[in-house]
Amino acid sequence: MSSPLLSIENLHVSAGDTKIIKGMALTLNAGEIHALMGPNGSGKSTLANVLLGHPDYQVTQGTIRYKGEDISDWTADERGRAGMFLGFQYPEEIPGVTVVNFLRAALSNRTGTEYTVLELRLKVMDAMKELGLDGSFADRYLNEGFSGGERKRNEILQLAVLEPELAILDETDSGLDIDALRTVAEGVKKVATDERGFLIITHYQRMLDYITPDVVHIFMDGNIIETGGPDLAVKIEEQGYDDYRVEAPAT
Repeated sequence: MSSPLLSIENLHVSAGDTKIIKGMALTLNAGEIHALMGPNGSGKSTLANVLLGHPDYQVTQGTIRYKGEDISDWTADERGRAGMFLGFQYPEEIPGVTVVNFLRAALSNRTGTEYTVLELRLKVMDAMKELGLDGSFADRYLNEGFSGGERKRNEILQLAVLEPELAILDETDSGLDIDALRTVAEGVKKVATDERGFLIITHYQRMLDYITPDVVHIFMDGNIIETGGPDLAVKIEEQGYDDYRVEAPAT
């Protein structure tokens, strides 16, 4: 039996003296889509950054395994080359670097193969056609002047070109109108395969109206407190998170 794509056990994470993640566990297999839902400040984005090796956070206890290997000591570059991908809540703009040149550098690092500009352009154009993106998109500077929807579509294009095995999407639905949300969701579905796993981090159920997750986790105060199927996301949409909040004891 093959190892899970992602296995997190008893994970504790701090930033300085502040404890953020407090003993969480999660197992995600290839071919699965998991949704991690929780309110602001619960630690969801911290988890996304920790999984990709952000140096500002310290794993103080527990393990993170990717395809069976403990990656605690891996750098962000090593995790990316191994097939892990993070879609940011607020993708940065990089003036002077075109989308196609960014993807050429990223794919070369990912695969160890040096692609010519022509080879990469053909690959990008095929992916853009599949995702319904205008061809001129490739020659624009990365995220410069992009709308929120265009920034998120660009990340789906990166998914299609880089072909990571584990994609972590941190609040991809943030700031999107309904049309952009539908386009991004359709793009995610097009790049999903039986060999690829997704962890979709979100506040709301609206992204999950278009992408049906296999598993839904409720994340509060640095830990997963309930796990279920798609109906759990519907419950959160209808009732909110109040039922899961733990009031501080009276002093």
